[in-house]
Amino acid sequence: MDERPQAQIETYLSHLDGLIRRGRQLRDTLAKDPSSRSAIAATRVWQQDCGVTVNQLSGGSKAHWLARSFSEAFLMRSAAGRAVEGAAPDEIVNRLVDVLEQAVASLARMDDGPVISASSEAPAPRRFEFVHNLELRPVVEQAYTASRRAIEQEQYDLALRTSCGILEAIVTDALEHKGLSALAASDTPAGKIADWSFETRLAVAERAGLIRSGCARLPAVAMTYRYLTDADGMSHPKGTVSERDARRTGQVLHVVMRDLDPGR
Repeated sequence: MDERPQAQIETYLSHLDGLIRRGRQLRDTLAKDPSSRSAIAATRVWQQDCGVTVNQLSGGSKAHWLARSFSEAFLMRSAAGRAVEGAAPDEIVNRLVDVLEQAVASLARMDDGPVISASSEAPAPRRFEFVHNLELRPVVEQAYTASRRAIEQEQYDLALRTSCGILEAIVTDALEHKGLSALAASDTPAGKIADWSFETRLAVAERAGLIRSGCARLPAVAMTYRYLTDADGMSHPKGTVSERDARRTGQVLHVVMRDLDPGR
């Protein structure tokens, strides 16, 4: 494996995406036929693969938040909070997929740090308290949920457009809060912030130190996300946006959310 941190991150992200896809397929199969021997056997292999990856990412530490989340996914809690019998197979798979998605979000924030860490701290919650415009917060929160649902439903064009819309909204909020006068030293273009292009807003935010360089990973189609719908608001034919493009855009969104969160 390439020892460079960024190369390791890319390798792990690609591997995690593959595990997530396999998990969703198994979950759907088990939901239809929980007693399917072939699905149960495939699930065991998948769970082992997940366990190996989680162990690598947690540095072999059982105290690491990722290792704890992985173990807890197999348990079902009683009303009193005690562990009882395991949950249904498809529910366990669904929980493990959620754990893998948390790992993706955590890795996507690790621009310069080590890939493997034994930190026992859980990742910051995916919320938008850092957004200064109070009216905008519930809008982006709902949009975030919609973007994840679109990915699960394989509506990749919608997922990408939604993620980009959230990204533009929170970056614009940060720029407006800082103010044009304070941004003047960051090679800002003429006109109001609302008149700048999506790409310009990201570039100015980076030059102003509001965000880091994570947006360099955005796929080319993301920069033109506004044009993925026609004049009637209808999306382009399926296939315009690939699954890889949609997932990578979501990963970049997580990075920027972390950059803009004052508690990072």
